[in-house]
Amino acid sequence: MAKEQKTVKAYHNEDFLSSSDGRTLRLLAEYLEPKARFKKHKIMDTIVFFGSARLKSRKEAIAELNKFKNANPKTITNFAQELRKAQHHVEMSKYYEDAVELSRRLTEWSMNLETNANRFIVCTGGGPGIMEAANKGAKKAGGYSVGLNISIPFEQYVNPFVTKELSFEFHYFFMRKFWFAYLSKAFVVFPGGFGTFDELFEILTLVQTDKIRKKLALVIYDEKYWKSVVNFDALIEQGVINASDLDLFHFCNDIDTAFEIVKDHLEKNFLREKEPSVIEPRITIK
Repeated sequence: MAKEQKTVKAYHNEDFLSSSDGRTLRLLAEYLEPKARFKKHKIMDTIVFFGSARLKSRKEAIAELNKFKNANPKTITNFAQELRKAQHHVEMSKYYEDAVELSRRLTEWSMNLETNANRFIVCTGGGPGIMEAANKGAKKAGGYSVGLNISIPFEQYVNPFVTKELSFEFHYFFMRKFWFAYLSKAFVVFPGGFGTFDELFEILTLVQTDKIRKKLALVIYDEKYWKSVVNFDALIEQGVINASDLDLFHFCNDIDTAFEIVKDHLEKNFLREKEPSVIEPRITIK
């Protein structure tokens, strides 16, 4: 008697799902699975924080600097260079602490709204640095926060302050970016590097070209930093952007101003709309 052969269903076939032929299914999964979870937890919209993954908390930065106090310079390679780096980390830690406080304030404000949904939830890339700081601030306030993590070889891990049920792991950068834009009503962009530049300028491009039609509050934190790394005036002088394009965002230099800009924008543009009885994430990208 011939031995029965067990056939694997296509959606259980891991070789197929991991293949190039299964890519469409993987893409759909990175859209549908987050959508279902957001709906389950009644997440109607978000405030997104962008910024460097490399920035440290003040406590961590000072602890790193203190290692140099009693150290023998001969035992540390490039001692002077490493000392300057540690000192700079302490200076840059102000952004981490500001992100914690701003996130805490915005979360406390949103939690006091009279609403059936979870409104204006802090959302980050889920990793270290500014992302961790914003998630930490939301947790301090006792609120939810979202972490849209991405699988990359370095720096990125899920920080411990992301709400467990709202922690996501993406393979595709463009699907992760889609979710940043999908529910967002405001962005706060702290100092950062290539990744932060990429995220900021993609959102600016989508707004500039009217691909995002909703009214976004876009706050760029610390005018001095950003104008030192991006010559916005030169872009205008060279004719590659219009002067009016600078009206797409606000420079902001302190927590109080950033909080008021975001809060006032959300109250004016999004708190008068009627909430649906069933919370369904709504797309506003052409």
